[in-house]
Amino acid sequence: MKNIIFFILLVASITINAQSEKRALPVDTVVESKHSTTINGKVIKYTAETGTQPLWSADGLPIASLFYTYYKRDLPGDVANRPLVISFNGGPGSASVWMHIAYTGPKVLKIDEEGYPVQPYGVQENPYSILDVADIVFINPVNTGYSRLIENDGKTADRKQFFGINADIKYLAQWLTTFMTRNNRWLSPKYLIGESYGGTRVSGLALALQDQQWMYLNGVILVSPADYKSYAADNAISSALNLPYMAATAWHHDLLPRELQDKDLLEVIPEVEDFAVNTLMPALAKGGFISEEERASVAKKMSYYSTISERAILQHNLDVPTRFFWKELLRDESGYTVGRLDSRYLGLDRSTAGNSPDYNAELKSWLHSFTPAINYYIREELKFKTDVPYAMFGDVHPWDKQNDNTRDDLRQAMAQNPYLNVMFQSGYYDGATTYFNAKYTMWNIDPSGRMKDRLSFKGYRSGHMMYLRREDLKTANDDLRTFILNSSNTGKSAKY
Repeated sequence: MKNIIFFILLVASITINAQSEKRALPVDTVVESKHSTTINGKVIKYTAETGTQPLWSADGLPIASLFYTYYKRDLPGDVANRPLVISFNGGPGSASVWMHIAYTGPKVLKIDEEGYPVQPYGVQENPYSILDVADIVFINPVNTGYSRLIENDGKTADRKQFFGINADIKYLAQWLTTFMTRNNRWLSPKYLIGESYGGTRVSGLALALQDQQWMYLNGVILVSPADYKSYAADNAISSALNLPYMAATAWHHDLLPRELQDKDLLEVIPEVEDFAVNTLMPALAKGGFISEEERASVAKKMSYYSTISERAILQHNLDVPTRFFWKELLRDESGYTVGRLDSRYLGLDRSTAGNSPDYNAELKSWLHSFTPAINYYIREELKFKTDVPYAMFGDVHPWDKQNDNTRDDLRQAMAQNPYLNVMFQSGYYDGATTYFNAKYTMWNIDPSGRMKDRLSFKGYRSGHMMYLRREDLKTANDDLRTFILNSSNTGKSAKY
């Protein structure tokens, strides 16, 4: 059924030293294959292109080559009215594997209904993929997936050109311009989607594409976004924002007091959010000058919402670290730890004592199923074959975090472009990039409030990769589908 066309556009190659041999990838190559799937009960025929595309230096030399996978629905006519979703994962240093074979792409992992690995490993059709309404390209930044730096005259480009917030944004904007031109996508409604650190990446890219490449977007989707601004804020903000997540996790594990536990989750968390902003934040702001009476009152309420003991909360001066919460929540109940990125997952430490888990239970579970699946899928179904190892996580450190203006960059891009809409998607049980941090970021993108009708938030009853839970896979893709359809080809002029 599949007609494979393999062609090499450049002779240059990426070289990777592996003991005594050299393993190489072409700098510029495409493998094309034909497929069909069923989405929401309708048969969808599509073309998959996977390969490498170079990044050029100012002198016209290839200095890096990025591995990508591009899905196009097979439809008659041109692609001018066909939305394009440009997808990144995060890390920094993560391959674009997670959303590719578990969320928006035409194939998803073989996992159970809640997202846990099952054997035999592999992939299956994604009946909820957004490929029915938009084409998708999954891009792997340098040193992730099969993307690598390129040697010229025995030398590679300076790592500082790639491994930092602003360097990453700059070169990816340039690479995307080449991709748009090669694939004739300049007329298409365009969307960026970024998960975790990818949220930082696409926030900055929205403005860089406009100001540096003159490319305007219809939408930006931030999935479980990482916002360094809020993480680096004073404890009064950063710590208080974590409490609603703790309450949600305690609710999931059936630990809250009955009057809370008997309510639905969405009835519980607004109450905790209000306490976090209007009581806990001001209390933390007072630091050591808070009265003992107020300190005790706040600790009591925090314990009520999180099930962490008042004693432990007071020992932490009301500032309870999330790593302590992951260790403490079930310490006396079952002795298990809870996952960092998804606190539905349980871990087993060497000892129940301590202040943080031995490992991230959820990440180990995900690597269990994703690693064999992506290596099989790219090679056997997409027909891209190489001995170069696929980097789930690559060497991108040290990562330059200085001059992070990405939150305001997104505001500026929205202000300049009345077409641009932004949606946040978060799981309530994500303890790394918590859902309330995402809400806080959304609230503070536009302090004037004049663009808030173009900002929206969607929450799900799962963690960082909320799409692993089957019910949320459907709901989250439906939310994306609605967002895309409502923000593309409206026929309205881009003006205020």
